[in-house]
Amino acid sequence: MKKLFDEIPCLRSGRLVLRRMEDRDADAIRALTASERVYRYLPTFLFEKRYSEPREMLRRLYGECFSAGESLILGVCRREDDGLCGLAEFYGYKDAIRKVSVGYRLLESAWGQGIATEALGLMIDYLYGETDIEIVTASTMIENLASANVLRKNGFSLVVHAVDEDWGYDAPTVADKWIR
Repeated sequence: MKKLFDEIPCLRSGRLVLRRMEDRDADAIRALTASERVYRYLPTFLFEKRYSEPREMLRRLYGECFSAGESLILGVCRREDDGLCGLAEFYGYKDAIRKVSVGYRLLESAWGQGIATEALGLMIDYLYGETDIEIVTASTMIENLASANVLRKNGFSLVVHAVDEDWGYDAPTVADKWIR
């Protein structure tokens, strides 16, 4: 079994591809990061929000974050046209205990279509089927019911409800913790 950061995978289902992002995805990344509705439930410190220019973010993402084993972010794309509609992230990797956390965010135009559920399913299949990962966790703000439903549909269980997190906002963020 390989380690999570041995390669940048390309994961496929019937209608989605999770792949390394490229310069051609810059406009979709810009639209995603500009959406207040997309990011209202997400930490302020997310990597893609650190840079105003998406191409610079992409260069640093696969150079700094992936190489350091800090984060692996894949583009969530529709297989029919390879159009980027979101991001899928593996982060918080702990090799010693074979643990990683997962996250996802989609353009608003992709909401309500089962894309997050399908993308997370691909991520889980990859982690448990092709890597040595044994523990997968996730966090959600307690009011983000849509994300909680995506997690439940993929076999996650709520383990801690309403714990304070420091996600870079002025006050602690109340979050739920999930495990699969």
